[in-house]
Amino acid sequence: MIASSPWWTKAQHEDRRPLLIARGRIKSAIRAWFEAQNFIEVEPACLQVSPGNETHVHAFKTEHIDTDLSRRALYLHTSPEFAMKKLLAAGEEKIFAFAPVFRNRERGPLHACEFTMLEWYRAGAPYEQLWSDCAAILKIAATITGRDVWSFRDRACDVQRDCRRVTVDDAFIAHAHIALRDAQTSEAIDRDRFASLAGAQAIRVSDDATWSDIFSQVLAEKIEPHLGAGEPVILSDYPLREAALARPSAREPSLAERFELYVCGVELANGFGELTDAGEQRRRFETWMADKERIYGERYPIDDDFLAALAHMPPASGCALGFDRLVLLATGAQRLDQVIWTPQPAAGK
Repeated sequence: MIASSPWWTKAQHEDRRPLLIARGRIKSAIRAWFEAQNFIEVEPACLQVSPGNETHVHAFKTEHIDTDLSRRALYLHTSPEFAMKKLLAAGEEKIFAFAPVFRNRERGPLHACEFTMLEWYRAGAPYEQLWSDCAAILKIAATITGRDVWSFRDRACDVQRDCRRVTVDDAFIAHAHIALRDAQTSEAIDRDRFASLAGAQAIRVSDDATWSDIFSQVLAEKIEPHLGAGEPVILSDYPLREAALARPSAREPSLAERFELYVCGVELANGFGELTDAGEQRRRFETWMADKERIYGERYPIDDDFLAALAHMPPASGCALGFDRLVLLATGAQRLDQVIWTPQPAAGK
């Protein structure tokens, strides 16, 4: 078999088919688990007026032509989050979706421009409940494949073990030798100080990197490779500046109710205690879009309908899990294109 042959050749498909069959069984088992807890499966639309407003997440843009030939820009969503939160505002309380999502400028063993996101929300639940949900999903996938110990790039993890909680502060100290309190003050974010601390750990920081860019770079280079080795890790207590769409912690207002799940050094899930303050969410969106325009020369619309819905949304917690990555780890695959039924071929293929 030629390694570069198309995925649809019989030899390539024969190799991938057992992984794809396992994918379907994992999805069915997770769906049954949610339904047993009285969750409703929803189907959020992929076409949206805004694809999401994170600085470094890139969308696919298209155009809708109406029957009167009027035109308007639409985007393939990068997450079903906006649509699903509108459903919470409409009165739904426990919802989940296996949603196709689309992200431009992404390709690699752990990245695809089109992939499946498992996203779920619990109205009225603390965000710590999502940690238990994540642990249960890992165990479901392990049971289906009969593989309790997963490995990726020489990192092994027993997903039947309890998730270990690690705070962001502790992870930065342990693996990057940086105390985040030295990189910020209560009055202002100290970008230059953070860059100096990162540089001392041999991390090359560009002149135009923001505080958030440096945070992400340190996390990716120094911390993530160590997370989820041995047992799954919940990385929690993010700085409020890295809150994304999460609310501030009631326990410590300088922190956000945000966590990420790691297995074998791979980020699998990102969860929030959801922000419902429309004014604060608009401020964050505008900041991120200003950064995107400065860095990439483009910006995406802000979904005013979503912000209006936040005023009617109940307190809730939600989580997004990369379903393809889950299947990859559970089956022992090494690339996402091995566990996606019809992967997008590389340019020129």
